[in-house]
Amino acid sequence: MRVFVTGGTGLIGSAVVAELLGTGHTVLALARSDTSARAAEAAGAEPLRGGLTDLDALRAGAARADGVVHLAFGNDFSSSDAVARSVAEEGAALAVLGEELVGSDRPLVTVSGTPLAPGRASTEADPVSTDGPVGGRGRAVTAVLGLAPKGVRSVAVRLPRTVHNQGSGGFAGMLTGIARQSGVSGYPGDGTQRWPAVHVLDAAVLFRLALEVAPAGTCWHAVADEGDRVRDIATVIGRRLGLPVESVPSETYGPLGPIFATDQPSSSTHTRQALGWEPKHPRLLQDLENIQP
Repeated sequence: MRVFVTGGTGLIGSAVVAELLGTGHTVLALARSDTSARAAEAAGAEPLRGGLTDLDALRAGAARADGVVHLAFGNDFSSSDAVARSVAEEGAALAVLGEELVGSDRPLVTVSGTPLAPGRASTEADPVSTDGPVGGRGRAVTAVLGLAPKGVRSVAVRLPRTVHNQGSGGFAGMLTGIARQSGVSGYPGDGTQRWPAVHVLDAAVLFRLALEVAPAGTCWHAVADEGDRVRDIATVIGRRLGLPVESVPSETYGPLGPIFATDQPSSSTHTRQALGWEPKHPRLLQDLENIQP
């Protein structure tokens, strides 16, 4: 299958591209810069120059492919306005990709976060949130899944709070970065809130399975760790960096503060049973031991 991938040179995207190429697919990768284009070529993919806001490039990429995996996101969490801008850009991009695939029965695999289910671990049957700082992502993914009756094999892979590799990535990686800057390995509240996690190489396998076999209109959970306590995450970070571990105000995390403070475990039981997906790589707390002081 010839697959058009957006965000193919990031932490998750590079792993997905390698997984696709390693299993016999070819990849056309959106590249917003010369550096990204060279990285895509070095990985074995064909670069297509353009960014997430270049809607003509997105249409061209989808038109040339047998399927699409969308992973690109602005990832600017510096302010509420920046988050809103990234969410809006992604929503417009997904709308264009979906329009190009209508009536083709080709797959469109996109990404969202695991949902909140108060008092229990969320499952694939729970709806994603359409409220809050990144609620627009939930609305965009819901619209993509709604294309299933229009001849698009639309699928959502839901990623947990932390997608990690060698001690970096995701919300745990953000905690590490803030700890380095502040001199404290902090956690919001009492730290008992739970965050799910997955190793990036395990997540990449699930994206491939979703592309290849997942039915239209379905959601899947890339969750290896159902929920590690944030205080336990901060404790490993603090030990690796030689820093004190303390509770800090949720405002420390800017617009993501309310999300950081929320207990949000998640299950992947259905995903494992239905798609035969089984995580094999190190769990989060083990992987965080790779953090360098």
